[in-house]
Amino acid sequence: MSLVMEPEIALRPLTARSVVLSLLLGADPPELPGRDLVRMAGLLGVGESALRVALTRMVTAGDLLREDGRHRLSDRLVRRQRRQNDALHPATTAWDDTWHCVVITATGRTPADRAALRAHLTTSRLAELREGVWLRPANLPLDLPPNLAQTFRAHPDADPHALTATLWDLPAWSATATALHDLHSAAPTAADRFTTAAAIVRHLAADPVLPPPLRPADWPADDLRAAYAAYRDELIALRSAGQVSTEKV
Repeated sequence: MSLVMEPEIALRPLTARSVVLSLLLGADPPELPGRDLVRMAGLLGVGESALRVALTRMVTAGDLLREDGRHRLSDRLVRRQRRQNDALHPATTAWDDTWHCVVITATGRTPADRAALRAHLTTSRLAELREGVWLRPANLPLDLPPNLAQTFRAHPDADPHALTATLWDLPAWSATATALHDLHSAAPTAADRFTTAAAIVRHLAADPVLPPPLRPADWPADDLRAAYAAYRDELIALRSAGQVSTEKV
């Protein structure tokens, strides 16, 4: 039985490299013996030879560091792991009805620099109101590169729900989150569950993490986080047991 892709969801193909990355990004600390990676990849239908080729290439490319038979993420990928963990466990604070307002003031930047800054702001769950002006409710801390912007705390005159709907397509995010949750719950094989779990992590990175007064009814983010946490516990239990089953999970 194969996994049917919902139209809202982009599931990435399962490869030996993606398996290694997902397993290490989900490990704490982010390192595992090669034999454990081989066993876990076997659960997902990835053969030992393909897995070991991927490990060698990733070490050569600087994605992984290898020592005494163990593989760990490079510093660059450790930073990615921190961003992933932030997506799974956002550090929210009580909302006082104010908004973060970020106004880009730096000039003379290259297209690559501008793209990198946009990516950073988006990852920080800010949304662009107009060119150079980014907003979000002030229930998350700001983490901005220095000397690029002025920041303010603001009380918008607009209705906050209307402003939120302008900044984010909440119905689309919610529909995809619900479809992903259902797809993950019904996934018939270990490989399918692994693939949908990776898609869940990517989707949670786009959750605006709104304060409760601004969330639509039945907002599915917490259920999606719980589903991924349960799946991660499954992988940890399998790894700790030192065995891999080829049965459906």
